Amino acid sequence: MRRTLMLTAGLMACLPAFAQYPEKPVTIVVPFAAGGPTDKVARDLAEAMRKPLNATLIIENVGGVGGTLGASKVAKAAPDGYTLLLHHIGMATAPALYRSLSFKTLEDFEYLGMVNEVPMTLIGRSTLPAGNYAELATWLEANKGKVNLANAGVGSASHLCGLLFQQAVKSDMTTVPYKGTAPAMNDLLGGQVDIMCDQTTNTTSQIESGKVKAFAVMSSKRLANGPLAKLPTADESGLKGFNLTIWHGLYAPKGTPKAVLDKVNTALRAALKDTDFQKRQEALGAVIVTDARVGPADHKKFVEAEINKLGPVIKAAGVYAD
Repeated sequence: MRRTLMLTAGLMACLPAFAQYPEKPVTIVVPFAAGGPTDKVARDLAEAMRKPLNATLIIENVGGVGGTLGASKVAKAAPDGYTLLLHHIGMATAPALYRSLSFKTLEDFEYLGMVNEVPMTLIGRSTLPAGNYAELATWLEANKGKVNLANAGVGSASHLCGLLFQQAVKSDMTTVPYKGTAPAMNDLLGGQVDIMCDQTTNTTSQIESGKVKAFAVMSSKRLANGPLAKLPTADESGLKGFNLTIWHGLYAPKGTPKAVLDKVNTALRAALKDTDFQKRQEALGAVIVTDARVGPADHKKFVEAEINKLGPVIKAAGVYAD
């Protein structure tokens, strides 16, 4: 009997360390400051993943350089499943925005699955003489060279949306970059700038209150629920094929064992079905991903497609973040 117990203990000791994963808290790195939309998604996700992963999940904010500092930290972390990355569309835009990047998006990470998509909205100052997109388009045409387009800084979601919008309407506007969404929104509210394109997480409350005018949601489908459900899409408004969402995905360092990746992906899938998580995301105007992109292979294919779609637009603009 004693020999049997000793043999069992010996076999357990020989099992790979990851067989018992997770044995300690798991850190999710958010490459932006606390309090922002990506941080909010990460904290809600961590809470929803806690039970299915059977672990404490800690959020670590590593902001700076457009999200590349945090991503770089995870790329260089030990591939043991205890350091993960929650990042947005910046994973696809960084290769074009930064000429010297310390990581390779498609090579230095294990893809775990997508979380959500946050639509963009086209909004304007409350005093604009336009009540819908058709009237806005007429006003833009009549005021070529005079329109101020705000964004939250080079490399931000609103910057990218602005580039795509100018390309779609074939019009150059005076781009006014800010250090974040808050100061950009403040100047839009004050009438110092004319229009802005930004995430529903940042614009919904201002639209609801009537402090800004909303002209279109910049995704291919209308929002199914919430206060912006009646807002037409850019495609419906005349910008055929325009589709931009700010998606979030989960990543691990390259080389993380498959057994660990499988456990995290299983917990992620469970979290996306969590009722409380779904309600929180709906309140943010976010749409939870339910298709094949919640799996590693389709997640990676999607990011590669986004790189191929957005990279040429950024390079054509000739605006770099470094």
